[in-house]
Amino acid sequence: MAKRRRGTQQPPPRKQGGAPTKPVQGATSTSIPGLPWLVGGAIVLAVLIGGFLVLRPGGGGTGGGATASPRASAVAGSSAVAGSSAGPSASAVAGSSAVAGSCPTSQPPALPAGETRTVTIQTDKGAIGIKVKADLSPIAAGNFVALAGCGFYDGSPFHRVVPNFVIQGGQSGTGVDLGYTIKDEPVTAKYGRGVVAMARTGQPNSVDSQFFIVLSEDAVSALASYNTYQIIGNVTSGMETADAIAAAADAESPTNPVIMTSVTVANP
Repeated sequence: MAKRRRGTQQPPPRKQGGAPTKPVQGATSTSIPGLPWLVGGAIVLAVLIGGFLVLRPGGGGTGGGATASPRASAVAGSSAVAGSSAGPSASAVAGSSAVAGSCPTSQPPALPAGETRTVTIQTDKGAIGIKVKADLSPIAAGNFVALAGCGFYDGSPFHRVVPNFVIQGGQSGTGVDLGYTIKDEPVTAKYGRGVVAMARTGQPNSVDSQFFIVLSEDAVSALASYNTYQIIGNVTSGMETADAIAAAADAESPTNPVIMTSVTVANP
């Protein structure tokens, strides 16, 4: 996961490409029984939550203008500032597969209120079915559906895995950054096992294509303490696949990450 996003007791989901937050080493006084343990625990918690910040590849800041989609050409540089309105083809937002090369180059239209889509991720560990709900985060939901519908995620790895915490993916299948970011939205639902949310950095409007699936209720308190990861839906089938992806990883950045062989969208 390139960008590190904030998380719970485990290293938070981070955007791939951003520098992970380093643990702070500090001396603690031993004059008060139990104090070192309390201070040490607080430091570890702060470090792990901070590390979750950088979730997506290519770093998380804001920068130059939106560039062409990776499906059409390689995207160079870091993500752009969100807010431009040019969107993908209507078919991508509506849920049917878009023609290759029609991926959005700036923030696509929000998913209409009250609507849902079913996104299916195929991997060699099995399939994961996700119900995307517009009413949770319409801008983020519309962005995720548009990217899934145009083939952006095909060939993308689950590049960050933290057992009992999250699996994170969403880099393009070509390994380049998306080229734009989207606007922040308030988080009104609760995190929990099976929740699907967007990765981000600590900067405003830093969400791009990367997302994560929560593996455990143990992650809830850390995610909720920030409450900035836009929730777009939940896993309706295949949590055993998500668990298998986590179990197969040999490190937080797996040597041989599980690949999303195809990602499709159905309406609903």
